[in-house]
Amino acid sequence: HDVGGGFGIRSAAYPEYVAVMLAARLTGRPVKWVGTRSESFVSDHHGRAIRLGGALALDRDGRFLALRHDWTCNQGAYLSGAGPLINTITPKLTPTGVYAIPAVYGRNRLVMTNTTPITAYRGAGRPDTAYIIERLVDQAALETGIDRLELRRRNFIARSAFPYKTPVQVAYDSGDYGALLERARDKADWQGFEQRRAEAARRGCLRGIGCAVFVEPAGGGGAPKDQTMLKFGSSGQITLFSVAGPSGQGHETVFPEIVARALGIPPEKVVLRTSDPDGPPLIGSGTVGSRSMSAHGSASLLAARAVIDKGLALAAQELEVAPQDLEFSEGHYRVKGTDRAVDILELARRHAPVNGVHPLDAGGEVPVSNTFPSGAHIAELEVDPATGLTEIIRYTAVDDCGVVLNHTLLDGQLHGGIVQGAGQVFGEQCVYERSSGQLLSGSFMDYPMPRAGLLGALQLEDLPVPSPNNPLGVKGAGESGTTGALATLMNALADALRPAGVTHFDMPATPARVWQALVSRARAS
Repeated sequence: HDVGGGFGIRSAAYPEYVAVMLAARLTGRPVKWVGTRSESFVSDHHGRAIRLGGALALDRDGRFLALRHDWTCNQGAYLSGAGPLINTITPKLTPTGVYAIPAVYGRNRLVMTNTTPITAYRGAGRPDTAYIIERLVDQAALETGIDRLELRRRNFIARSAFPYKTPVQVAYDSGDYGALLERARDKADWQGFEQRRAEAARRGCLRGIGCAVFVEPAGGGGAPKDQTMLKFGSSGQITLFSVAGPSGQGHETVFPEIVARALGIPPEKVVLRTSDPDGPPLIGSGTVGSRSMSAHGSASLLAARAVIDKGLALAAQELEVAPQDLEFSEGHYRVKGTDRAVDILELARRHAPVNGVHPLDAGGEVPVSNTFPSGAHIAELEVDPATGLTEIIRYTAVDDCGVVLNHTLLDGQLHGGIVQGAGQVFGEQCVYERSSGQLLSGSFMDYPMPRAGLLGALQLEDLPVPSPNNPLGVKGAGESGTTGALATLMNALADALRPAGVTHFDMPATPARVWQALVSRARAS
């Protein structure tokens, strides 16, 4: 069912699942287990729980020389399947971010406590990596006096350097970080900000602007390759089989669109069936890690191309010519230089499946690969010192998710990711009583969920650089919003609080904590 994604608490196999299975086996009857919301708060896996530190070395010209990471992650009382991995492996994939830094060092420590275990929440280590890097860059700009945007420009990996290998030998596929930042700066009217800050000050408010430029790893998977299969029915209906089940991402829309576009037919002629036990046996990993489109989408494209290749022989018989005399375009096999043609759907209808196999049935497969989506995000916000309330005035996101196949679905992924990042920045936190380990934020009375009103005007734009790592040229998009949002919003908040004398502030930026920081600073001065 569409539950909004496959990340976080949805992706694990909990002990209750095993108990239900054994109960059903012992009783010989269906057994249903329903967990309460309170039980979910206490025992379903939590996210993040990381303490981050780091250092950035620069030369006198503002060139980055080296970067150090220091991570400590609370794994909880028990290890989840993903918890240790996302806090050790993921940070190593993009440890220098979008910058040409020749040396990097990281120390990652996992600690066991008496709290609920953590798992891969949206971004799974990527937002945290981007966060420490982009907070350090802003701090470096402050201490050196170099403009925040200029300091980033000086140190970007050049577009001509791709494929680019980081100091830990991870190869980024493609990108243009300078172009992303320039587009975001123009869209956000960065140049006019100081006038808006002055106007806010006249109203007694603190206004800030912040940016983050990031790159994240997407793709990969546990299986060595990903396969799909196209099968034709006797009525001409085409079924696309895949193991990548959707849970709100819109696969049932975009996967058929990929096949239909390649075959030159209406998308409604293609129906997606995922993880079908009655379907053909397929190898592949599921819908995790922002990988579905680059893996299963690309395999679907190759399956469609295989259908076209198979159809050449059938069309040649139909039109009584040699296969090399045919060309395929817009859903038709056409004899070159003539108007003689046959429609691919009509060709399929003229041949019935034999023992469940149609002459045009074909599969596609791609090896496991990674892509490296990137983005430049800018946030402008305003703080009311009397209450500590923060209002996000405007959020601008320019992203490189590779070739865009469906803007509606892409925008939906970015909207959700950005709001989830804002939720973490401005309130979401699991709080335990130190003396007893009792969870204190065990209901929505104490745990603030992000709501639509949290985010002001949202501007999205794509600036794609196609990935060479898959036939579609796409890059992951499911986690880009969250990856960029944490550092962007916190850099903006730091910019707003700095004129009031607050030089350091950590998440969550609840009204009470922001107000307390301002009051404490005022008293100290």
